[in-house]
Amino acid sequence: MSSRPNLVFVMSDDHAAHAIGAYGSTVNQTPQMDRLAAEGMRLDSTFCTNSICSPSRATILTGAYSHVNGVRGIFETFDYRVNTFPQVLQQAGYATALFGKWHLGVDAANHPQGFDEWLIFPDQGQYHDPEMIGPGPDGLGERTVIEGYATDIVTDLSLDWLSRVPADQPFCLLVHHKAPHRPWEPHPRHADLYPLDTIPEPDTLFDAHDGRAAAVHTARMTIADDLTVTDVKEECPPELLGEEHRVERTRWFYQRYLRDYLQCIQAVDDSVGQILDALQARGVADDTVVVYTSDQGFFLGDHGWYDKRFMADESLRMPMLLRWPAVVAPGSQLTTSVTNVDFAATFLEICGQPASALDANQGRSFLPMLRGEQPGDWDESVYYRYWEHDDPSHHVWAHYGVRTPTHKLICYYADGLGVKGASDEVYPTEWELFDLVADPAELVNVADDPAHAQVRAELTEQLARLQAQYRDEPYRPR
Repeated sequence: MSSRPNLVFVMSDDHAAHAIGAYGSTVNQTPQMDRLAAEGMRLDSTFCTNSICSPSRATILTGAYSHVNGVRGIFETFDYRVNTFPQVLQQAGYATALFGKWHLGVDAANHPQGFDEWLIFPDQGQYHDPEMIGPGPDGLGERTVIEGYATDIVTDLSLDWLSRVPADQPFCLLVHHKAPHRPWEPHPRHADLYPLDTIPEPDTLFDAHDGRAAAVHTARMTIADDLTVTDVKEECPPELLGEEHRVERTRWFYQRYLRDYLQCIQAVDDSVGQILDALQARGVADDTVVVYTSDQGFFLGDHGWYDKRFMADESLRMPMLLRWPAVVAPGSQLTTSVTNVDFAATFLEICGQPASALDANQGRSFLPMLRGEQPGDWDESVYYRYWEHDDPSHHVWAHYGVRTPTHKLICYYADGLGVKGASDEVYPTEWELFDLVADPAELVNVADDPAHAQVRAELTEQLARLQAQYRDEPYRPR
């Protein structure tokens, strides 16, 4: 085993773990991702710390929470106030490259740094014949339109670069797919997959959110009412409009949303297989760490929603499949909780570099657990904070919370943020508490249940401890 293994980090956008066969998907098949899991490890409790695209990506790169790396929402850009793990690896002699989605700004101050080669989509990018931006002589980047399908283009660029890396040089390749991000435009080769009215519905598709916080009821990301013509590619039949037809309308939208979403994933699955085959053909598969993940989870009709942002597990959980034949046992699983804050430290330690090389690292390497060792002092309390209370589209309130293997405590703080109800009142701070053992679907809020008062008090103390540990200021009413 080399002390400087290669790293291929494949990340999609908005791919829920429960839409991967290896995680028990009931809605689709992903043979290449399943192959990755069978030949490596499936991490079952990987969580993001801010479930939205740009913040998660900044956290993965820096090993720092949003309030430290400066990217708290999708309207903030990366300005390298802290360094990244690719920068550290490049300085250590690794060949480095990034292709695909960046979503952290594209001007001279925040375009990708630490990469020998890069070519990225502006903003979210387009699925078909996308414009891409690469390095330019003025530092601002040169734009070009590349014909083809975005997922295939990113794959081809990555494979071409791999073929040109010197045989004696370790490499770090970031393959960042746009798919399956909205507006879910599949490649025609997958058009026959997952026909309408064949896709199983989630058990919580018609969740009424009884007993939940006002923030849950005011969010605008429902399958029934908030998907658009652009999303589902056709007008909702007029006979399905109106509250009396909500059930039928929900089912109509759900089938079209899931069909396109799952077809987009199929091209990403194809890509994973191509990369694994290329590494094998090059003779470096045994000493290359291949990681597949998504920047966060996604609601697939769960609780009646699409999108992410909330701290519910469907949004919070990230898929993570990792193959490293020289170290990781095939078909292994890791159930211990880790977060995207831990990725950078882990990747650096895998590649023989200290996590201390990161300016603002707040994570911890889980490399020992990849080897089958369990650190006795590993903290499984996950701290989460979503900042974007002024999001103009989905209206998900700012909130933070703590998740343990058995419980979850969430604080929604709308007071003073201008979040108002229909009668113009300002909502107060609200709490939710879930018993994840008795209620894994998170349907029953027990925050005010006297039987859970002790648990709530303990989690409140844990929340305060984590905020102090990560140097994050709690919300204080104005």
